Amino acid sequence: MNYIGSKLSILNYIDNTIQDFAKINNNNVTFCDIFAGTSSVGKYFKKKNYSIISNDIQYYSYVIAKHYIENNKKIEFKRLKQNNITDVFEYLNNLNNKKGFIYYNYTMEGTENQEYERKYFTEENAIKIDSIRIKIEEWKKNNLVEENEYYYLLTCLLEAADKVANTASVYEAFLKNIKKSACKPLQFRPLEVLINSETKKYIVKNKDANDLIKEIEGDILYLDPPYNTRKYDTNYHMLETIALYDNPKIKGKTGVRAENNKRSKYCMKKEVEQTFEELIKNAKFKYIFLSYNDEGIIPFKRIEEIMSKYGSYKVYKQKHKRYKADNKRRYLKNNTIEYIHCLKKNMPERGI
Repeated sequence: MNYIGSKLSILNYIDNTIQDFAKINNNNVTFCDIFAGTSSVGKYFKKKNYSIISNDIQYYSYVIAKHYIENNKKIEFKRLKQNNITDVFEYLNNLNNKKGFIYYNYTMEGTENQEYERKYFTEENAIKIDSIRIKIEEWKKNNLVEENEYYYLLTCLLEAADKVANTASVYEAFLKNIKKSACKPLQFRPLEVLINSETKKYIVKNKDANDLIKEIEGDILYLDPPYNTRKYDTNYHMLETIALYDNPKIKGKTGVRAENNKRSKYCMKKEVEQTFEELIKNAKFKYIFLSYNDEGIIPFKRIEEIMSKYGSYKVYKQKHKRYKADNKRRYLKNNTIEYIHCLKKNMPERGI
């Protein structure tokens, strides 16, 4: 899934930095990914046999983490007539067409002659998204799928829908013409299940990071907050609506959710420095690592000043290819400097 700020391409850099700074030498480690996004960092460290706490304020991100992080056993669907993955996916891929919220609000056909005509999905793909989403919710209400199966299916649908969306990677706007990849039929397919040691703990939360930090503790806290004023609640409103499927009130040309109180303070220039320091101050983690690039709204010097107040500080840097939402937009530069700010916090010793 294309995602603003994704760390998928620099996971080794993150890992090497953590190892160099913290010099971890055992597996009894709790790693917290408190701005999880699409869980690329959490998945990486789950595979390395760490216990994981994963969190994000966006519900679609929570859904994704509930599958990739919390799911730790084979998906079986014992309560359904279609009691294996192959049969379940065959059944869902061949449902009778049912037009729903996505079709009526985000396709050219569904919004024809309305104030705003939208082209997020083709008619066929929108109907398939609606049909599958409605059936998943029906199974949940009738207690025919377990919680882990429910989030597994939702994640499969989010991944599939994103691949055929008629956007330039984010949902802040749709394209005038249906692009080639959006014309392809939606492929609703099984995803991998990351099965690891049963002795490890995998916890997933859906909270504001500054609230959650007061409730948890561990060894490594990894921070990947928004860098700038781009709003994730707007950029990924479609994934939020597919995940919740709550028939929300929507507004404007792009059909964003009308009522949304999930805008992060890390996107607000007047709020971000105080919010960041509160997070560092309240963190009960021995090691804290902040990914933040040279285009971030917190000045480099302020990050250094804030983190240095709470323990031993060091910074690493690496050139990183700039995220580009589309190829037509002009950018001042092709690369950014990806900093990892590291802190060994002054606090009672833990196990590493």
